[in-house]
Amino acid sequence: MPGLSDAMLADVAKTTDGKLELDYTHFSIAMSQSRRLAFFTAVNIDGNQLVDVKRSSDRWYFDPRIDESYQLGNDFYQSNDIDRGHLVRRRDPNWGIDAVKANEHTFHFTNSSPQHKNFNQKVWLDLEDYLLDNARDHDMKVSIFTGPVFRDSDRIYRGAKIPSQFWKVAVMVKDDTELSATAYVQTQEDLIGGNLEFVYGKFETYQVPIEQIEKLTGLNFGELQKADPLAAGQVALVQSREDIRL
Repeated sequence: MPGLSDAMLADVAKTTDGKLELDYTHFSIAMSQSRRLAFFTAVNIDGNQLVDVKRSSDRWYFDPRIDESYQLGNDFYQSNDIDRGHLVRRRDPNWGIDAVKANEHTFHFTNSSPQHKNFNQKVWLDLEDYLLDNARDHDMKVSIFTGPVFRDSDRIYRGAKIPSQFWKVAVMVKDDTELSATAYVQTQEDLIGGNLEFVYGKFETYQVPIEQIEKLTGLNFGELQKADPLAAGQVALVQSREDIRL
């Protein structure tokens, strides 16, 4: 699991039994009290055991293991263009005999983050499809970490700050021998206008060094930097799947 900085440890929403993370079926989440959003999520995907669980009513739940005041609920998302963006994608933990339970667990408010509907349904989805397709096509086991970038300058809406950037770190073993850890940043800054309606702009995805994610978030990914194909300071624009370096 990524290491939390001292500031994060002071702000983390501990469970009723004193744990720093909320454990669900095949994924875990560390929550920020002040932002009412996840510092990060961590999910394990087993491409050899994936199950296609159909989406149903999309009913979202508060997690009773932490106070509801540390979670953004339905009131925040009503009557606007902001989606409850799954941080752990609904389909990712749906594998093995507990696939249905895992699917339901992804609908906790702790696993959502405010994302403009066009960002959540288009740009973000392309990268998530690519990672899941690779796991399925090659029977791979993949661990994916996801989260928002918290900035003091993030726009305040209905009493909460909306992150303008999100990140992912994908970890896998390629060719059965070599560890690969790749990091990505995507932005919705151009999507968030004064009234939260759609604003036309340039939306891009970048592959970045894991070191940059650490600087943006304060998280510590430890030895994963050694498995990163991008050297410190490199940034690569991702326009298609072929642009991703694993």
